[in-house]
Amino acid sequence: MAEPYDPVREGAETAFEHAMSYGDYLALDAILSAQQPLSAAHDEMLFIIQHQTSELWMKLMLHELSAARAAIASDRLAPAFKMLARVARIMEQLNSAWDVLRTMTPSDYTRFRAALGQSSGFQSWQYRLVEYAAGNRNPAMLKPHAHRTEIVALLEAELARPSLYDEALRAAHRGGLPVPGDVTERDVRQPWQFNTGVESAWRIVYADPEAHWALYDLAEKLVDFEDYFRRWRFNHVTTVERVIGLKRGTGGTGGVPYLRRMLEVELFPELWRLRTTL
Repeated sequence: MAEPYDPVREGAETAFEHAMSYGDYLALDAILSAQQPLSAAHDEMLFIIQHQTSELWMKLMLHELSAARAAIASDRLAPAFKMLARVARIMEQLNSAWDVLRTMTPSDYTRFRAALGQSSGFQSWQYRLVEYAAGNRNPAMLKPHAHRTEIVALLEAELARPSLYDEALRAAHRGGLPVPGDVTERDVRQPWQFNTGVESAWRIVYADPEAHWALYDLAEKLVDFEDYFRRWRFNHVTTVERVIGLKRGTGGTGGVPYLRRMLEVELFPELWRLRTTL
């Protein structure tokens, strides 16, 4: 019979009175004590962890999107591709998380929904930063955060910074594409509007990928990101309808009708529409 495994025999560290442990490094005491259900309902723990982990993934997504934009702005496209590929995988994780939440039935949710008060995912400032970074820039969405001046400052700073798409179009212009000047010099605080000149510029890339491979790869990375983002929105609305039907959201939104409207938002419309005319 084999002896029980003893990590000390392999030289594993087991004394942490004066050394940093795994839990110390990850601040697990703070993370694992952050789940404080407000009801006795069994499924409230699922609801809390689902949303807390989503916020952690969004924090990483913002880290990657910020670095990707900086890389694109300095024409270092290869590092940006890796960052954007990571963002797509993060979105895949966020999409998979809905499968876990969908194990909660309407009866389960009603047992603790009242405890949420007026709180809602609609108020996630990190999600708003992701949307702003991607280019869906609606200044009206600052209002839910007006009570937190430091959060408003973060959102305002994001609005003042070129979005991911703005940086991509500036890079395309520097790369020789005929991107209209009113696009590269536009007020980046404003929501993106479809531009036929931009579609024509991207069509040049897609008509001859080999001659514009770096920009072709950049365009497809943007499409990957929006593809996963659309799936996330679809999974969101489907999960909400499955759990609460057509009830209004806890934060006062229209619930499913509001989320369905969000499905119509296009981040990079030219990259999708040119496919029809290739």
